[in-house]
Amino acid sequence: MCMNCRICHRVSATGDHLDCVQKRSIELEEDMEELPEKLNLANCKDLGVDIRAVLEYLAKS
Repeated sequence: MCMNCRICHRVSATGDHLDCVQKRSIELEEDMEELPEKLNLANCKDLGVDIRAVLEYLAKS
């Protein structure tokens, strides 16, 4: 029974290709490193205090 890789959508006998999983993991880590740069909390005056606190916490971790 052949399956398709969920990442590259090529045929795979075992499911997701290991190299695809590793590549996607690296891409996600890079995206997380850029997250604080993308969030500009100074311009978010419309948000409630609790939401701002959560976003600031997520941007720091």
